Amino acid sequence: MKVTISERHGSVPKRILERTDAQVSALAKFEQRATHAEVTWNDEGHTRSIEVVVHVDGASQIVARGAASDFRPALTQVIDRARRMLREQRERRRDHQAPPLSEGVETE
Repeated sequence: MKVTISERHGSVPKRILERTDAQVSALAKFEQRATHAEVTWNDEGHTRSIEVVVHVDGASQIVARGAASDFRPALTQVIDRARRMLREQRERRRDHQAPPLSEGVETE
């Protein structure tokens, strides 16, 4: 998954940007059809906020936001929210009427 990171109204430390790239890239394991993620860091006053937009082929995009007084808690918050949203989207797509794969198909 391609990750684009931008900063607004301030600068984010390089180690936080590297951590952001690694954690957002890891979201691809929750949705294999995720193609691109846009991350926007916003540093205004005493609040560090982050927004992650994950583009998924054939489905609506996921938008997660987080804010805290420091960079790391804001990143943790938004990653947790994005994971939850991707899992919920995958659950909605799953066919709940289909028989479980463990039962197998009986042939006569």
